[in-house]
Amino acid sequence: MISKFGEQYVVDKKGKPVSVLLNMRAYRKILDELEELAAIRAYDAAKASGEKAVPFEQAIAEIERARK
Repeated sequence: MISKFGEQYVVDKKGKPVSVLLNMRAYRKILDELEELAAIRAYDAAKASGEKAVPFEQAIAEIERARK
């Protein structure tokens, strides 16, 4: 079966799939979708933590101070 990504499988001597081949366009699409999913999960985790939100500029300043 070929999905919307058009993947192809490499199989071993017994016919068991062991690897997947993707064209670069499909690979990049998957990476983009994984990145978006990671951002959604991070947002959900931050909301669920109940911690107070910190303005972006303040967070950057704190990170820069911690590096020194």
